[in-house]
Amino acid sequence: MDKIRLMIADDHPTFREGLSRLLEDEEDLECIAKPTDGVEAVRLAKELRPDVAIIDVSMPNLNGIEAVKQIKAACPDTVVLMVSAFDYESYILASLQAGASGYMSKSTPLRELVSAIRLVHRGESVLDIKATDKIVRHLATGDSSGKMVSERLHSRELEIIKLAARGMSNKGIADELFISERTVQTHLVNIFRKTGTSSRTQAVLYVLKKGWITLDDLS
Repeated sequence: MDKIRLMIADDHPTFREGLSRLLEDEEDLECIAKPTDGVEAVRLAKELRPDVAIIDVSMPNLNGIEAVKQIKAACPDTVVLMVSAFDYESYILASLQAGASGYMSKSTPLRELVSAIRLVHRGESVLDIKATDKIVRHLATGDSSGKMVSERLHSRELEIIKLAARGMSNKGIADELFISERTVQTHLVNIFRKTGTSSRTQAVLYVLKKGWITLDDLS
């Protein structure tokens, strides 16, 4: 029996190594590569041509979504299954649009993940229950919410929340945009009000979830 050749790309060693050991116990699965960032994932995919690439959304150097685009462009026969700790609608949609055949949560039970690997290898698409719910809601609302919200955030506010997402201080943001710290504070207050949040962290998570900023904005 030919084994399904897997590549597991994840920057968290505990998850990456643990998943690799568990999947190796399956008679029809074989892990041939375990890259730790997006750039290495693309390189190894081109070199080894795995049957299925299991890729985390959030990785250093090159995020998982961009890695999927490059892998599918160079290795169209490699099937991609996204596995992430995040179930944000924007991540799920971007992953599928990039060419992924499935999106599963890292909390998915092992048996379901193994089943998902076999399904995508057979040419089917898979989503876990949370991802399915997000997609159904997206289709039901006609994808209008993201546009409406982005119109309520001014371009300057988007610039500021992107810089805040990178961990920059108010002074750092002010210096970057050539404005005063007081102006930065005013914009942040407006952002908190519009997003219904009360801290930078909450606001960043909120705008990521809504898709106003992407993983690329954090690098």
